[in-house]
Amino acid sequence: MRITTLLTSLLLTATTAQALPPHPPSHIVVVIMENRAAAQIIDSPDAPYINQLAKRGANFTQSYAVGHPSEPNYLALFTGSMQGVTDDRCPIALEGPNLASQILAAGRTFVGYAESQPVAGYTGCKTAGGYARKHVPWANYAALPVAVSQPWSQFPQQDFSRLPDLAIVVPNQANDMHDGTTAQGDAWLQSHIDGYVRWAATNNALLILTWDEDDSRHGNRIATILVGPMVKPGVYDQRIDHYSLLRTLEAIYGLPHLGAAAQASTIGGAW
Repeated sequence: MRITTLLTSLLLTATTAQALPPHPPSHIVVVIMENRAAAQIIDSPDAPYINQLAKRGANFTQSYAVGHPSEPNYLALFTGSMQGVTDDRCPIALEGPNLASQILAAGRTFVGYAESQPVAGYTGCKTAGGYARKHVPWANYAALPVAVSQPWSQFPQQDFSRLPDLAIVVPNQANDMHDGTTAQGDAWLQSHIDGYVRWAATNNALLILTWDEDDSRHGNRIATILVGPMVKPGVYDQRIDHYSLLRTLEAIYGLPHLGAAAQASTIGGAW
């Protein structure tokens, strides 16, 4: 019995290892866009840059959001739970573990960058420039250090080596496709993220591009694309969701799995 148990444990360990990058990325940047189904993005003439990324990286064709509207999806990705939130209410105050607190407790670094956020640690619900706290889950945790919540202006475009271990990037509502067009969001990504993508190719860094939800007409199937030197380009049909993404980030950093991430599948096969 002990031998069987040991063999099973070794097999599970090996399987988990195969599902992760062979060497942890030096940096990971997760960019979250808004309100588009995969069918509205992949092969769309309005999204030429995103489709370049899809061809250069791993395009997951069975990627799903976990709910509607926006805010529950951001919370799911950040905490492993929708936290009982079923709308876009603001403000909300939350306690307990989350991805940022896990990363910091492990001695690593995390920063969330939100476009049009006026100052670090901003707790307002929105700004005239298009900042929306409903898309910024770390702003709901008063226990997190102010330094984890930064304006987009602090993203180190001139020296990507200064990035934290894990960064989440949230464009404003004009540029994330919430209020603006698909073409506008695509152009924003090319202008603001392509420099990091090119740097990542020679610096063992990873980009994860995903969406919060679809347009409520496509079964909540969204585009999720991974790009980096540790990624095998291709089209993958593994069924994943926001909990899968959270689980994968936790697994890369050797962290325990929060909430529903414990039952989700690690994103695998593309490494």
